[in-house]
Amino acid sequence: MADADKGVVQTTEPDDRVTFDSHAVTINVSSSKTSHSGLEKNSFGRLQDEVSKKVGGAVEMVATPWVRFVNLIYGREFLAEFLATFMLVIMGNGAAAQVILGKTASPFNFGEELSINIGYGCGAAMGAYIAGGVTGGHMNPAVTLAMALRGRTPWKKVIPYWIAQMLGGFFSAVMLYAVYIDAVYAVRCNGPHKAVNCTAGVWASYPHAYLSLHNGFLDQVFGTFLLVVGIFSVCDSKNSEPVSGLKPLPIGLLVTGIGLSFGLNCGYAINPARDFAPRLFTAMAGWGADVFVCSTCGKIRHWWWVPVIAPMVGAALAAGIYWLLIEAHHPKDAVSPHFDGGTGTSAGTNAGTSATTSVANKDYSPPPAFEQ
Repeated sequence: MADADKGVVQTTEPDDRVTFDSHAVTINVSSSKTSHSGLEKNSFGRLQDEVSKKVGGAVEMVATPWVRFVNLIYGREFLAEFLATFMLVIMGNGAAAQVILGKTASPFNFGEELSINIGYGCGAAMGAYIAGGVTGGHMNPAVTLAMALRGRTPWKKVIPYWIAQMLGGFFSAVMLYAVYIDAVYAVRCNGPHKAVNCTAGVWASYPHAYLSLHNGFLDQVFGTFLLVVGIFSVCDSKNSEPVSGLKPLPIGLLVTGIGLSFGLNCGYAINPARDFAPRLFTAMAGWGADVFVCSTCGKIRHWWWVPVIAPMVGAALAAGIYWLLIEAHHPKDAVSPHFDGGTGTSAGTNAGTSATTSVANKDYSPPPAFEQ
């Protein structure tokens, strides 16, 4: 059959239909026959399926152990605490690096102690936003201990949280070193560049020569006590609790305020993950054993353990005293309209100043034993 008006010629064969028009040529083969292109397409499709299965199997071999490991260590919370602590320490110690290294490595003034205080406050607030919806954003082993003592964090999660926080602090130190390595060697020091009295204070806190051991221990206990009391007050659903999304802001101000008030003696480390983990990195990166046995630290040669143990003591005291003086006396029916289970945050600073952030786990309500 032919249609001259449309310029189309079509065969009348029942099995093969060939269509011509002015723009294209299309060959349609009936279902009773298989075209060569169809064979190629089917072969390619089978090849794709085989490759997908092999790649998927390889991915599964890698992913399955990772997923199992993540689940074993409460991975969602673990990863959130890791990243939040990383953010806290990198911003706080980054500010310390600009202040300490910038004094001689650059002709410009990059800030004073206030810059470090603000850096840690911002890091605490941002870390709380990162992990606030997952763990509450502890970012501090001392805060995790306080929350566990109050029943807001299960004891089985304490060790995974601590490991995540230490790793976050350690990797923040690695990244900071990678960014500022040239500045470290540009600093003018009376001695080696990698020395406690030159650049080590960027990564960890060290006491002034006048400070005694008992005074330094009290300094860290009291600084952490203030931090944890402030966190419990911000997270208290029966007190003046702020809206959940705003809680990181007063926590950041709290960290900055502690630094402004109690950063003189030894830097307000008040956080084992913020102090010990970066200190360990400096020992491995060339500063040597002097970061643990400090020959230039005056009366306290073995200072490293104080910012680890003293914050734990201060946090435990704060957890008990806040309940004893405040929470135990709340009216039974006084419930905040913003109650979401409680969140908090904690911090400190470095080198003369250090910080850490934490938030009580919003997934857990205050334990029945403490409710009126």
